[in-house]
Amino acid sequence: MKNQSAEKILATTIERVRDLVDVSTIVGEPITVNADITIIPISKVTYGFASGGSDFPSRNNVELFGGGGGAGITINPVAFLVCNKGEVTIKHITASDNAAERAVNLIPEMFDKVTNFVEKQKKSAPEKEEEPQPIVETE
Repeated sequence: MKNQSAEKILATTIERVRDLVDVSTIVGEPITVNADITIIPISKVTYGFASGGSDFPSRNNVELFGGGGGAGITINPVAFLVCNKGEVTIKHITASDNAAERAVNLIPEMFDKVTNFVEKQKKSAPEKEEEPQPIVETE
């Protein structure tokens, strides 16, 4: 009976955590801004739980048990997926003052911007053949 009580406390605690945290907590519901833009929030979920108990044998009841359990959850938004006209980018949320960390977080965004710029330049540049250069001899 004592083992069943401790197991029941732990099982109840885990079940309550499951009820609070599911996949939609981590990857949020899409938010449609307009026909072209959809934003999906991404969060970091940290949780912990504990339970414990002890038996208190007495003359009247040798099966007397006392116990308790608890859980804690932290949910922090970390990024947004932005779907804009079929292109998906990630926008990180940083609360750090560390310059190196901020620079590392900017790399994906800068890479996307440079790639888009190069692709636009290729599309806008007219296709032309190179003209042969005259050979000039100097003495």
